[in-house]
Amino acid sequence: MMTCIADGLMCQIIQAHNLLKRFAGMGNLIKVLTRDIDHNAAHFFLDFERKLHCISRITSCTSWRYLNMGNLLKVLTCTDLEQGPNFFLDFENAQPTESEKEIYNQVNVVLKDAEGILEDLQSYRGAGHEIREAIQHPSDEKLQEKAWGAVVPLVGKLKKFYEFSQRLEAALRGLLGALTSTPYSPTQHLEREQALAKQFAEILHFTLRFDELKMTNPAIQNDFSYYRRTLSRMRINNVPAEGENEVNNELANRMSLFYAEATPMLKTLSDATTKFVSENKNLPIENTTDCLSTMASVCRVMLETPEYRSRFTNEETVSFCLRVMVGVIILYDHVHPVGAFAKTSKIDMKGCIKVLKDQPPNSVEGLLNALRYTTKHLNDETTSKQIKSMLQ
Repeated sequence: MMTCIADGLMCQIIQAHNLLKRFAGMGNLIKVLTRDIDHNAAHFFLDFERKLHCISRITSCTSWRYLNMGNLLKVLTCTDLEQGPNFFLDFENAQPTESEKEIYNQVNVVLKDAEGILEDLQSYRGAGHEIREAIQHPSDEKLQEKAWGAVVPLVGKLKKFYEFSQRLEAALRGLLGALTSTPYSPTQHLEREQALAKQFAEILHFTLRFDELKMTNPAIQNDFSYYRRTLSRMRINNVPAEGENEVNNELANRMSLFYAEATPMLKTLSDATTKFVSENKNLPIENTTDCLSTMASVCRVMLETPEYRSRFTNEETVSFCLRVMVGVIILYDHVHPVGAFAKTSKIDMKGCIKVLKDQPPNSVEGLLNALRYTTKHLNDETTSKQIKSMLQ
């Protein structure tokens, strides 16, 4: 095979080989695989007849970029090529195959309501003025009634958001079951079942958007706290309360815990993923964590590789990929025993953070904050000082 490679390329490969041997040890076998991307294909494609892209495989899970032959030539260096997947995941056009349709249709019933939930949350203004007036004039019954009348329908919205989180949790667990099942590897699942992978990505995209909106809207917790205090007072005074049947005490307790979280949807998905792992003891935890790390790697590679990025037809796809990448990192960090930031992690955290920092600052600050404040292992001693410094 090597006789087919041009002399110039041979020199670069020999130089790279010598460079890698300094780090990987003299005894390591350096395998050169040839790969190219058919820009018109929606799925992973190996083109042995056209340009050569070299991927060296060594025992370190670090990405090295050292070859440039007119196109971006990416070298993914991992003990297993599954850790460095290099294929295009079509988030814009993926359609379900016959084998995906059952799960796809179940999840689609949930996802079709997601945009409406976000619109309702974005337009949520709260009853802050009415509540302040009622608190400042506790003996004015009209103001008390006005505040209560303003809060009750808002609590109805908060109930709808919470109930949607439960539906989303069930949808996520269904997708995890499909994308981690044997006998296929995570990479094979994501390549074969791109429509399900797209839905998984859409759930993560929705989750981060929801939590971003929730974090910037203190009225949500203020309204719900006022509702619970007022309802409790009404019960003590045996006053019939409109809306009590809407949210009973048990539901109110669960909603209170939900909205007390800084990122309630992300917490719901993290708990759901952890529960999925614990309930499926016959399924190795690696099936789930590798699915998450593979998705993170796919998003990172698509974002940093011009050949892939040029295939996006919608400018929103970049922010979509960024959110998905951050979402799976956070899930991985919560589910994996040592998290996403350890040296043994299958996620290239330095590469992911660099991709984020290469974007316009105002567009990714929320995502960087999500990594800073909603991950579990960032501040562990096993996290390198360089990664901590990158997120400061």
